[in-house]
Amino acid sequence: MLVNANFDERIVIDTLKSDWVSSPVAGVERNMLDRLGAEDARATSVVRYAAGSRFTPHEHPLGEEFLVLSGVFSDEHGDYPAGSYVRNPPGSRHTAYSKEGCELFVKVRQFDTADTERVFIDTKSTAFRQGLVPGLTVLPLHEFGTEHAALVRWIPGTKFQPHMHWGGEEIFVLEGIFSDEHGDYPAGTWIRSPHKSIHNPYSDPGCLIYVKVGHLL
Repeated sequence: MLVNANFDERIVIDTLKSDWVSSPVAGVERNMLDRLGAEDARATSVVRYAAGSRFTPHEHPLGEEFLVLSGVFSDEHGDYPAGSYVRNPPGSRHTAYSKEGCELFVKVRQFDTADTERVFIDTKSTAFRQGLVPGLTVLPLHEFGTEHAALVRWIPGTKFQPHMHWGGEEIFVLEGIFSDEHGDYPAGTWIRSPHKSIHNPYSDPGCLIYVKVGHLL
């Protein structure tokens, strides 16, 4: 299966308006953003667990990264409420479930095999740092090689300088409205911009975004 598999293309998806696809497990649905492969795929998705649903035990040969968007996600290692950021390294294994239901932004099979650190960050309680321009604050999530992942908060009226994305950029809008010269992107929008793409971003009402750069070479 190929979904948005040409990484030289710029892709914008409003996940609040796109379709859900059933997974092999009852009660677990996927909103597929990009995908290369069948069930064992390199994939980026929003995943929805109905209350009481449980996924089969499985391994992540090339890692798993997720951000809990709503509800509480759980496995045998703990409970992860909304705002939890987790990286499970290559070769990790777990049994995932949700008692009350949840939604996750998930990326699987996208790690460097040498990236073996397990990461857990409660983004709701961790302090953000001052960003590169006034009005911008940043919560770094992970760095490895050329890949950098962070949450970025923009107060109303914040403008950033035009810049190029070496290795591409991926954004998921969590709150508010993110904008650039190509359009406005409300909460729930996923944007993937290719290697050497350029834009001039800003936010008039303010926003919170997940952003990853340098991973699409």
